[in-house]
Amino acid sequence: MARIAVFNQKGGVGKTTTALNIAAGLAQTYVPVRMVDLDPQAHLSSIHGSALGSQTNSIFAFYQDSRPLAELEMDWEGIGRLIPAHSELIKVDSTFGKGPNVLNRLREGLNTLEWSWPGRTTIIDCCPFLGVLSLNAVFAADRLLVPVSSDFLSLRGALQVERTLAALEPVLRRRVERSYILTRFDRRRNMTFEIQRRMTEHFGDEVCETVISENVAVAEAPSCNRDIFSHAASSRGAQDYAALVEELKRKGFF
Repeated sequence: MARIAVFNQKGGVGKTTTALNIAAGLAQTYVPVRMVDLDPQAHLSSIHGSALGSQTNSIFAFYQDSRPLAELEMDWEGIGRLIPAHSELIKVDSTFGKGPNVLNRLREGLNTLEWSWPGRTTIIDCCPFLGVLSLNAVFAADRLLVPVSSDFLSLRGALQVERTLAALEPVLRRRVERSYILTRFDRRRNMTFEIQRRMTEHFGDEVCETVISENVAVAEAPSCNRDIFSHAASSRGAQDYAALVEELKRKGFF
């Protein structure tokens, strides 16, 4: 099954929200899902409600103590499985450096996990800066999903992602397949459509046709420890994320 890293070097673009709701949308269509929280802020883990705990039961222990990922997984009712994060992850960059062994650490850990427990699509929620953790996700992933909120600073962030991938691909020896998804899409603002036009101009058909509208329910759901489908199944946000999952399926993204 596919491994998807949800990545952008700019914060505040809906990265964690998109990772959660893509995973929940896949689960709605009976696709087994595993989520990996690779962000020291641990926002995805905090939405779970009971995932934040000891660092020894988080993915930090995979890096620090070489604990197998299978020992760190926990259930997420209605979605699948979660490997939670911890704030101690912030130490990974300074502790392990950027050699090839650590950059391939997550890929090798997921290979072992998937050999024992095959059949799950893995969604990796990345931290919003380029370092060892984000590079681990890029090296491990089959494809990248890049959320871009509908403003000019986020457009600049998307262009930076493209430059980063262009620099990494000679090392990876492959072109990383990616899709860009516009989030916080406000049809009342002309700027929103200008950002969409420029995104399409820069990235062509790698920009998803589906957009995620500015929606109160999408913003509220994490505070209730829920994804958009369990929080407000009839909302515009749920409709948008369901449509996004179907579009990515048609493209062979999963």
